[in-house]
Amino acid sequence: MLRHLVNLLLAALPPSRWFALRAFLLRRCGVDAQRDTSVCGRGWIYGRGELHIGHRTWLSPQVVFYTHPQAPIRIGDDCDIGPGAEFITGSHEIGPAQRRAGTGRAAPITVGRGTWIGAGVRVLGGVEIGEGCVVAAGAVVTESLPPHSLAAGVPATARKALP
Repeated sequence: MLRHLVNLLLAALPPSRWFALRAFLLRRCGVDAQRDTSVCGRGWIYGRGELHIGHRTWLSPQVVFYTHPQAPIRIGDDCDIGPGAEFITGSHEIGPAQRRAGTGRAAPITVGRGTWIGAGVRVLGGVEIGEGCVVAAGAVVTESLPPHSLAAGVPATARKALP
């Protein structure tokens, strides 16, 4: 309930101001947000799962986290997350014909240090994005990405190695 109230309060603030207050409020509701994290507004954090946001990380407006108690989300230091990015830990097994969304499951998400995730990217549970990656706008990350790679597409694939 506290996270929901903090979400509402953060939504009422100007979208790119008062970063220290935003990080403070997130810490008060159980998010491990570092003091030097910049969280823009109009985003949302669903669920009660663990969320860690590293030092000097920038979360653009409308970034959404779907957390789960058994699947932590860890965003490393010095990351930049573009507008409208989503981190979704939960999914379902494929069920029988009567109901294809079968048994629910959740898996953690890890984003390595120095990574840049473009606008509108979706990162699904069970994914580890290596440090120093660039994920192009609109990509859907369904599998882990090696460090220092440029990934794009639906599903996202590593297109080239970065220096």
